[in-house]
Amino acid sequence: MYPSLTPPRQVKIGDAAAFAGITPRAIRHYHEIGLLPEPERGGDGRRRYGYDDMIRLLWIRKMADAGISLGDMRAAFGDARDEALEQAPDIESVLSRLEETLAAQEAAIKRRRAAVQHLQAVGNPLGLLSELVTDRLSHLPPGALHPSDLDALLVTERIFGPLGAAIQASTFIVLATHPDLRAEEDRLEAAEATLDDGVEPDDPRVEKLAVQRCAYQMALNQAIEAAGLDAAEEKIFETYDADLKGEEGTEMSAAAAITKMPYDFSPARMRCMELAGRLLGEALADAHSADS
Repeated sequence: MYPSLTPPRQVKIGDAAAFAGITPRAIRHYHEIGLLPEPERGGDGRRRYGYDDMIRLLWIRKMADAGISLGDMRAAFGDARDEALEQAPDIESVLSRLEETLAAQEAAIKRRRAAVQHLQAVGNPLGLLSELVTDRLSHLPPGALHPSDLDALLVTERIFGPLGAAIQASTFIVLATHPDLRAEEDRLEAAEATLDDGVEPDDPRVEKLAVQRCAYQMALNQAIEAAGLDAAEEKIFETYDADLKGEEGTEMSAAAAITKMPYDFSPARMRCMELAGRLLGEALADAHSADS
């Protein structure tokens, strides 16, 4: 006699899991998060799964194979804990939502792949900066930029966005191509580092270094103009969307970001920076008046 081929009306969790190609533990998790309605238990206290449950499990398995997260599935199906078993999900709506999810995932993968390819082409860590910045620096020979240069660009990009860092790149292009200016920058940086907490803000060294920093910055600006980098900056302003407020993902204003970036500067060094900035402003104003 041939065995009966009549299918059961309900099956136990182990059989349901085996048919769907998942584990009983996964099914229990689906119940917990509201992805699968929890069926009534039989006389032996065990759950029994019917046809509708199996259909839901098969859909879940197919979507999982497609890379859809459980959270996205629940959003598509609705919370099974609030849904009557007789109310089947709108398949067209589910598929439409899944298509949107897959499109978003595909776009994210493309962005990541582009970032990896950019990093491979430009090198690490320069390639981690925005393309707008690395495009300006890509012609420099390997090792021309100091690690501190990249650190400064990273901070500027976070605060002022890719446009601000791309403009700042002019400074590092000049330093990479003018050994005398690089040497003076290193000398000033070392001298300013000696203005620690043991130095009073009115120490004569503070004003002396401020004057030297101003003179250096004027020479740096002249080198930027002589190299035509100021014209390149103007072109960047013309082609870049000036309405963007920094790189995507920035969640704070530039003013707020500046207050959250720690710098261990002593009062003497802070006064040196402020004095140098004031002297530079006066020098630039005088130069502008002379040109006019």
